[in-house]
Amino acid sequence: MVTLPRRHIWVKSSYSSQDGGDCLEWSPGYARAHGGVPVRDSKAPDGPSLTFAPAAWVAFVSVVRNGKFGG
Repeated sequence: MVTLPRRHIWVKSSYSSQDGGDCLEWSPGYARAHGGVPVRDSKAPDGPSLTFAPAAWVAFVSVVRNGKFGG
């Protein structure tokens, strides 16, 4: 886990709820510049983030979009 500098812009996932819970953010600018896709919990903006390889992130998003994530 890494804590990214604040200068990176974070974007809330369209799959996150708008009522303050279940908020996932990612930094597209960092992803373009460095090749990894950083993801963090928006409720902990100063906390760590996880960085995924682009192919792993694409596979994860595909599974979520297809409703095959979870039980």
